[in-house]
Amino acid sequence: MIKMQELQTDITYEPSLDRIVENNLKNVKLWFLVAPFLLLLLFFCFFAFSFDDTFVNTYVASQKDWFLKLNDVLSIYPNLAYNITYLGDALVIFPFVFIFLFVAPKFWEALLTSAIFTLITSAVLKIIFAMPRPAAMIETDTFTIIGRPNILHTSLPSGHAMTAFMVITVLFYSFLPKKISHRVFWSIILIAIGLIIAFSRVAVGAHYPFDVILGSTIGYIMAILGIRMNKNLNWLYWMKNRRFNPIIMLILSLWAYQVILKLIKHNLVIFYLSFIALVITFLVIAIKYVKKTKA
Repeated sequence: MIKMQELQTDITYEPSLDRIVENNLKNVKLWFLVAPFLLLLLFFCFFAFSFDDTFVNTYVASQKDWFLKLNDVLSIYPNLAYNITYLGDALVIFPFVFIFLFVAPKFWEALLTSAIFTLITSAVLKIIFAMPRPAAMIETDTFTIIGRPNILHTSLPSGHAMTAFMVITVLFYSFLPKKISHRVFWSIILIAIGLIIAFSRVAVGAHYPFDVILGSTIGYIMAILGIRMNKNLNWLYWMKNRRFNPIIMLILSLWAYQVILKLIKHNLVIFYLSFIALVITFLVIAIKYVKKTKA
């Protein structure tokens, strides 16, 4: 009897992935918002005291040279930049994390809430600022435009940068390693990916540098707010119930259809990869569903 108790005390139980995510997200504090809010404050103060003309003209003139230089450097590999920039599209980037839908619902609770905040905030700010895109303000023969030229007044902030950093932030805090060395590596990798996606918007000539910097900052803020809002909520745990697997598979099928439409229109590698990620997630769920049904 004593030996059995000793044996039991030697056994360590690894927590589920969802429990790891839940514990990590509980450590996200509201004071994490101090730095990004200070950055936004500096931005508005800078332009508040720099008006030589209208806000639009001052905004564009203050970064025109910077935009042209970055666009020239970052657009050296146009096809690569064009593929990367689509990772700022929720339709494309979400399939790469769909696999966590039924193994880490807590991650998706934070992600979906943050996505809603991001969508609403992006739409409202674009209407408020009504900033013309580079192609509408700068001679198009002076910089590289990859894809269809955009002359709409929807430049500030960059929705793609917001989406990318929102997803990156939720990923970052959800799966933050315990070891310091691993944390450093994890931080460098994710921040680098986020910046590459964000500044690909400058590379394709769709946004000014400030658009993506502010978009990235706001995306981070939306992620923190989404994480905090779901701290004591568990509204996606039904995902683990196999009875709802057919609904999830239907959603994935409809999502795959939308990605296929994008693929047919643009024929980019990133759409193939997004589609493959969807298929893999669909097959994993389908196989588990069939096995449990037979059992």
